[in-house]
Amino acid sequence: MRNLYTTLLFVIIGFSAQAQELLSLEDAVKIALENNYDIKIAENNSKIDATNNNLANAGMLPSLNANFINNNSQLDTKQTQGDGTVRELDNAKNMNLSYGIGLDWTIFDGLSMFARKEQLNVLEQQGKAELQTAILTRISDVYTTYFDLVQQQQVLASIDTAIVISNQRLTTAQNRFSIGKASKLEVLNAQVDLNSDLSLQLRQKELIKISKIRLNELLVRDIQTDFKVANEVTFEQNLDFNELKSTAEKQNPQLQAQILSKKVADLNLKQVKGNRYPTVRITSGYNFTRSEASLGFITQSSGQGFVYGVTATVPIFNGFLQNRNEKVAKYQVENAGLLLEQQKLSLSSQLSSLFASYQTNLELVKVEEKNLEIAKQNLDITLAKFKIGTITTIEFRTAQQNFVEASVRYSNAQYVTKLSEISLKELAGTLKLN
Repeated sequence: MRNLYTTLLFVIIGFSAQAQELLSLEDAVKIALENNYDIKIAENNSKIDATNNNLANAGMLPSLNANFINNNSQLDTKQTQGDGTVRELDNAKNMNLSYGIGLDWTIFDGLSMFARKEQLNVLEQQGKAELQTAILTRISDVYTTYFDLVQQQQVLASIDTAIVISNQRLTTAQNRFSIGKASKLEVLNAQVDLNSDLSLQLRQKELIKISKIRLNELLVRDIQTDFKVANEVTFEQNLDFNELKSTAEKQNPQLQAQILSKKVADLNLKQVKGNRYPTVRITSGYNFTRSEASLGFITQSSGQGFVYGVTATVPIFNGFLQNRNEKVAKYQVENAGLLLEQQKLSLSSQLSSLFASYQTNLELVKVEEKNLEIAKQNLDITLAKFKIGTITTIEFRTAQQNFVEASVRYSNAQYVTKLSEISLKELAGTLKLN
């Protein structure tokens, strides 16, 4: 009899699962990685950072422009010559035409361009870290919701088992009443208790439906899609704190993102300091020009050829803006460093707290497992005594409720332990994605 009710639980779960799609955890994660909106948005943001990481955005490449200018005028013109002669012409036409290709290239800006390129590299890495954070967060949600459903199914199976027993009790009471060995009150009490179990069943089915809607939302599919999940909650029992901490220091996405933010701040200061130095630009091009005038000393001219030059700008004084900008950049570097240390401390604190909960939950699983075994034995004995009429219906109902409550507590203890494991692995950056 020891495994009677455990077997019954799995039979009930297995029978229901046959009529519905069995969604494995691996499949749920795969679907989420392909469809989840938050992951897709993070992927696009990462692609944006990668696209922006180029020499042009860093200011290291020249700009090449084509130009075309054609100005025309038609004026009543009057000119007084040096000898006093006056020349007049109505509707005098003037035309100026120029076109060509010009090149503008900053070849030195205090090495700021190199700092900008390094910054773009870091920003691309930061985008990848943010993508990893988004993926881990959403996959953690999938894990949590999935195992919540597993636990909810187990609770429903416990209630279903209670209903089976309550039906047996009602049948027994009716049979005893028919032969005059039980009162009508006993039958009514059995019916009331059965109805209470049926009410719990309805509420539990509602909770399962809501959890399914949530998981379907995470998987970005029809929220009315029906499915079943696995029958058991499995968890690791030998996680090592020091190993988790060491891994988290290297792989935790939030920590890595903060490290990259500190690098961005350092490089920004480098850029600002670069504004103290001269900026050197070279210009070059090939131009065509042509002009015509109806009146004047030169009525027509044209030219073509290369143009080139060098421009150097040396900052001397800008109203102390340079000093201000450098101070601001230094404060930003300091803040980035403080945020990094804060993130390290927070990570260590979260790991320590979660690991303590994990260890406690492991012990609770053992305790609740023993309680369930005791409750099973008590129910077996009570059921046998009830059939021969040596105990009251109240004693039987109490044993039945104790068994169901012990089943629920054991299931919940397993689920909470699994949540601790998921959170620890999420912090360490080791949560499996497939």
